[in-house]
Amino acid sequence: MNAKVEAGTTGLDTVKLVVAAFLLIAGIYGFYHFAAYSTLLRVLGLLVVTGVAVAVASQTDAGRRLWQFAGDSRNEVRKVVWPTRQETMQTTLIVLVMVLILGIILWLFDMVLMSILRFLTGQGG
Repeated sequence: MNAKVEAGTTGLDTVKLVVAAFLLIAGIYGFYHFAAYSTLLRVLGLLVVTGVAVAVASQTDAGRRLWQFAGDSRNEVRKVVWPTRQETMQTTLIVLVMVLILGIILWLFDMVLMSILRFLTGQGG
């Protein structure tokens, strides 16, 4: 028998998420409602309200899972072996050359098909 039991969303978690959503909506409304005030003050107020909403939402099970996912993603990005500048330039040049070659091939194919179509329809010539 599995000793680990997954806890479903509780009523309190739902209330916290609703409060966080209400805070975000109220912050956005306040940002536009107080249009006569300085933009800097309105942006700072919106950032504070957003921070409070995120803090409330992070206290829920879904918020903790999202925070854990973000941390795990950050750890995975650190494990990536990024290409060097030279490798990036070489790959970019290869892609550009291949696009140019394919473009020319398609252009020639289009010209041949158009010539065949003009010959069959008796137009142009």
